[in-house]
Amino acid sequence: MQTSMTVASFETTVRVFDAVRALAFIGDLSMGQPTDHSPRTAWLAARIAREAGLDDTACEAAREASLLRWSGCTANAAGFAAALGDDVASREAMLAARPGWSDPLEAQGGLRTVMTPLAQIHCEVSGEVARLLGLGDTTQATLRHIFENWDGTGLPDRLAGQAVPQTVFAVALAGDLETLTRVYGVEQALVAIAQRADIRYPSAFVRIAAREASHWVAMLDEEDDGAAHRGASSDRFDTLTTPAMDRSTPIEWISEVIDLKLPWMTGFSRAVAQTAADCADRFSLDAQTRARLHCAGLIHGIGRSAIPNAVWNVPTRLSSSAWEKVRLVPYWTARAGNQTGQLADAALLASYAYERLDGSGYFRGVARDALSTEARILSACVAWVALRSTRPWREAMSADQAARVLRDEAARGRFDIEAVEALVAAKPIVRRTPDAGAQAATRLSAREIDVLRSISKGASNKEVARELDLSPSTIRTHVENVFRKLECSTRAAATLKAAAMGVL
Repeated sequence: MQTSMTVASFETTVRVFDAVRALAFIGDLSMGQPTDHSPRTAWLAARIAREAGLDDTACEAAREASLLRWSGCTANAAGFAAALGDDVASREAMLAARPGWSDPLEAQGGLRTVMTPLAQIHCEVSGEVARLLGLGDTTQATLRHIFENWDGTGLPDRLAGQAVPQTVFAVALAGDLETLTRVYGVEQALVAIAQRADIRYPSAFVRIAAREASHWVAMLDEEDDGAAHRGASSDRFDTLTTPAMDRSTPIEWISEVIDLKLPWMTGFSRAVAQTAADCADRFSLDAQTRARLHCAGLIHGIGRSAIPNAVWNVPTRLSSSAWEKVRLVPYWTARAGNQTGQLADAALLASYAYERLDGSGYFRGVARDALSTEARILSACVAWVALRSTRPWREAMSADQAARVLRDEAARGRFDIEAVEALVAAKPIVRRTPDAGAQAATRLSAREIDVLRSISKGASNKEVARELDLSPSTIRTHVENVFRKLECSTRAAATLKAAAMGVL
């Protein structure tokens, strides 16, 4: 059996631009938006920033921040689901300013009480994503303050006026303009935007929108109509790149953002990728194919962002309507391939993760000869890792239990028996242990890492206390130490940062 060092030799980096494209796609799905929402917003934000007299650095930051504006959405999905039921639909209603969208929050202490911690999670995570991608300080600052308002009523810190990066107002106005014109038309959108002058953004920015919006929106629509007529997707993304996005970045960051949506999924995509790569070695596949499988394992859950958390968290059998939503996960992953550049090939393979040899899988329902060796390996690996992971509806299975299930499924014609036997025969993948450098960089103790591992999967302080046989007050102290050492204040940000450092 090949060791994990084989995986490390794979080409696991992509252009930052393509990582941003993937994250923009995930963000738009999470917010219930069309998948061209973020690029259209970035196009508008760049023009607003330029018209407002912002310098080149700020104009580039406005583009970058617009594309990553929703990269924190997976991290606070659980909070939105707890507060409003459907995290995807509620956020779509919020952006569209639909009447009554926030009514359920009144019984929970009001909008500010509920939304402040959710905004804190979002801002910390999106700012951390920008840092991991190597984007500049202005972009990071924009994302860390993306919900602040001109008049000081924003979230989470209630900054006001010049204390807020001016790029925040360019991005916020562009986002409102894109959403509201699509939902209500340009005229009504401008009325709503005018009502937010000197509240959400300065009146000078609103005057720019009043003067240019009709022309800009017409240009966007004309470009999209032309692309549709040619039977192609718009190449707008290519006009949005910046010098900072020409560098390379690990693909793993994308998988961490994907898995933040459901705390119990923490590390799942990495485990699938590792398992798929090891399995590919046992099939003696070439290095390029192994690398594609590894990458597909990392991003196979892109489409999960479009599905409300409530669908995933039920402890019972899914209803027919819920299953119809779940069946769309690989469909959206396939769609991501259309706008993710270097990741397109891996995204296409990833979209076969839930197909089955007998045609009973989804979303295509294809069988046998339509499934490549890589697709057969990937689907078996996803099932293998899932069976051995704890889920809301069952405990994790042992290796022997999971092997029996997969062999039975293979006997029924659903999985490739060679892939199953390769998985069953393999030595278990040992949970990654932080190397000395990673541990020293964070200065986390072994016990603090144990606590972080548990809270990263959604465990409460009381649950961690029971698991580790410690008092809740001791766990609280460990959590505070973790936050201090990682320089963050939310569990989601700590999870992302620790994973990036190799601690988790």
